[in-house]
Amino acid sequence: MQRSWHYGFVFLFLLLAGCVTINVYFPAAAAQEAADRIIRDVYGETGEKAVPDKETPPSAEPRSRLERPLWIGLLEVVIPTAEAAANIDVSSPAIRQLQAAMKARHQQLRPWYDQGVIGMTRDGLIAIRDLKAVPLKDRRRLKQLVAEENRDRKALYAEIARVNGHPEWEAEIRGIFARRWIDNAPSGWWYQDASGGWVRK
Repeated sequence: MQRSWHYGFVFLFLLLAGCVTINVYFPAAAAQEAADRIIRDVYGETGEKAVPDKETPPSAEPRSRLERPLWIGLLEVVIPTAEAAANIDVSSPAIRQLQAAMKARHQQLRPWYDQGVIGMTRDGLIAIRDLKAVPLKDRRRLKQLVAEENRDRKALYAEIARVNGHPEWEAEIRGIFARRWIDNAPSGWWYQDASGGWVRK
C-alpha cells in the first residue's frame, strides 16, 4: 500500500513537470517611473522632483524564495515557473504624440493652475474649480483646454496599457498617474483628496 502511494506521488509530479506556468504581474514600480518621466516632461520647469510613491503595493514584486513554504520550492524544482516581470513601454508614436500635445497645452493651462482656477482630480484628470474667477472672455477657451487635456490623458492611459499588451492594466496605470501628477506638481496647486475634496498642495 505504501509502495503504491509512492508510485502515485511520483506519477503526479511527473505529470505536473510537463506544465510551465507564467506569472505576469503588473509592474507598478516600472509604471511609476514611466509616469514620472512623462509627467516631468509635460510639466517642464514647473514641476518638482517627487519622492517615490510609498503606496506601491509590495505584492507587485515576487516574494523572496526564502519567505515561501518549502513545498512551493519543491514544486518549482519539478514545475518550471517563468516570472514575466514586464517593463512598461512608453515609446510608441501615439504615446509620444499625446505627450507632445499635453506638453504644449500645459503652457496655456499653467497660469490657471497657479491661480487655483483648475486642479488635479483624484482619477488622473483635471477640472475647473472656480469658474467665477475666470473672465467671461476666457471661459469658453479654458473649458475647451480642460476637455482636450482630459481626452488626451484618457487616451494616454489606454494606449500605454494597449502597447504593453495588457489592456486590463488601464485602471492601474491611471491610478498611478493620478498620484504622480499630484506628487510632481509644484506647491500651491490644487488637487482632490481621496474623498473628492479640494486640497492645496
